[in-house]
Amino acid sequence: MNFAMVFLGMIGWPQIVLIIVALLLLFGGRKIPELMRGLGSGVKEFKDAVKEEEKAKSESTNK
Repeated sequence: MNFAMVFLGMIGWPQIVLIIVALLLLFGGRKIPELMRGLGSGVKEFKDAVKEEEKAKSESTNK
């Protein structure tokens, strides 16, 4: 059996609630939106960089 399937199969609602409670205790309610905004902007920058790289790669192959 695949390790990822076993690991994902073990995560349920009680574990998700426990993770959320732990995050609230560690970071507090005010820091979590800031962390999520930072994570979102990081993902957006990564996607933009990937698109630019693919565009540059396609332009170099078309020449």
